[in-house]
Amino acid sequence: MTRLLLTALALTLAAPAHADTLVDNVNGITLDKDGKLLRFTGLVIDKDGKVKELLDRKDKRPERPDFKEDGKGRTLIPGLIDAHGHVMGLGFQLMLLDLSETNSLAEAQAAIRKYAADNPEMPWIIGSGWNQERWGLGRFPTAADLDAAVPNRPVWLERVDGHAGWANTAAMTAAKVTAASKSPDGGRIEIVGGKPSGVFVDAAMSLVDSAKPKPLARDLDRALYLAQQKLLEQGVTTIADMGTSILDWQAFRRAGDKKQLAVRILSYGGDIDNMAMIAGSEPTPWLYDDRLRMVGVKLYLDGALGSRGAWLKAPYSDAPGQTGLPLLTPAQLRNKMVRASMDKFQVTIHAIGDAANAEALDAIADLTADLPGERRWRIEHAQVIDPADIARFASLKVIASMQPVHQTSDRLMAEARLGPDRLKGAYAWRSLQAAGARIAFGSDVPVESANPFAGLAAAISRTDAAGQPFGGWRPEEAVSRETALDGFTRTAAYGGFAEDRIGTLMPGMRADFLIVETDPMLASPDEIRRMIPLETWIGGYRYYKKEASGGGR
Repeated sequence: MTRLLLTALALTLAAPAHADTLVDNVNGITLDKDGKLLRFTGLVIDKDGKVKELLDRKDKRPERPDFKEDGKGRTLIPGLIDAHGHVMGLGFQLMLLDLSETNSLAEAQAAIRKYAADNPEMPWIIGSGWNQERWGLGRFPTAADLDAAVPNRPVWLERVDGHAGWANTAAMTAAKVTAASKSPDGGRIEIVGGKPSGVFVDAAMSLVDSAKPKPLARDLDRALYLAQQKLLEQGVTTIADMGTSILDWQAFRRAGDKKQLAVRILSYGGDIDNMAMIAGSEPTPWLYDDRLRMVGVKLYLDGALGSRGAWLKAPYSDAPGQTGLPLLTPAQLRNKMVRASMDKFQVTIHAIGDAANAEALDAIADLTADLPGERRWRIEHAQVIDPADIARFASLKVIASMQPVHQTSDRLMAEARLGPDRLKGAYAWRSLQAAGARIAFGSDVPVESANPFAGLAAAISRTDAAGQPFGGWRPEEAVSRETALDGFTRTAAYGGFAEDRIGTLMPGMRADFLIVETDPMLASPDEIRRMIPLETWIGGYRYYKKEASGGGR
């Protein structure tokens, strides 16, 4: 059983830190500003919630700290930063129908049927998490498959990667989708027997999505509250929110105004419109005691491998003739990048396929000379890269924002989608690092669990939760423990222009840290994967503590 120090929606999350708090008797670990591993046994926190001093065993302790915490010899590590996630997506996953653990179509249909029966007041059944690859279905699901579960109410379910949606007949009728409907640019309506099958890929999702009921402010607030609970439990103290909408931002601001924002959020607007509506003519200042800032913009260049929307240089091995979906023309991409950069917003580009990554790098190369200053261009996912393009990440100073757990989830699918010849540049963390690129690690929650310990384990082992494949998948691309920790701390902070306040536990930095049972620098990948925070501290204040009785939730 766990206990959150988040006890009610009306609680004050941003409680004042204690003056001169001493956290002592710990196996302390941090990286310094240059990425070197440092160890310490005590931590002093000042009245502003910042690290005042790191103490070695022989150093003198403050004589009369206002508060003293005995770490009991346990390990203290920096708060972990998720460099790429979707905060409200996580919250709604926790509120709505979640199919991410279903292992077959029949299991999914049973879950949908039960959810509909348990929620008779809902006009639409809305959810996410389906994955035809996990089900071993060999095809996309269809509207008929959904009709068999719920025929009389609209059902709309996003694929696990968020790049495809699945509708039943009632939902397509409500959205006025017919056999005459055309696929929009950057999207694809899957067709079976001359009519829409029920699956809509990338931009085509809007055809049905626009017809579903819109969430109310209280729904958004509840989703944010639940997301924060989950992140604190998992040891995520900061998350980069990729694709923030104006409604998301308003929920963040409402929480901040009520002192209910605990987790730090580095926000990237969902395309130029949201960026401009939220922040105006430049990135926002840090708000709510460094809890919230809009840093930049998220642009989508292609889709995902699972829905065959990732843009490839050559056709998919398992779908000859398909090369994916470029979502922006070269001119559109460059125009958006210039528009954001002229107002000093950081630009992040979603690129999964090798063609998308090459185009993103080409655009960055075209614009770098004309846009002076430190841009810190980011490519999100960078999953499949032509080996010839890997060195360009370093030469163009592009941050590779990657999600280690994607490799373990996608391994078999990637082999089928790409074939053996294109795997060399897939999930190529070590190759990018060796070329001199900086790598920020995240989860892409809710596509994957936000649990950063699973990401740390995958990064150093290239194995999944079952330890498969033995020895790791393409193990030459595994990274060191220091690099993995750096990706979830120091470089994740650098990737959001936040390295001056978070990412390490050096003096002057925010006192964001976790207490854990095991030393991740010494533990096996399996032990790391099973690690859970015993305590989560943000700004020198403890927001979460696991009950000593243990046992999980």
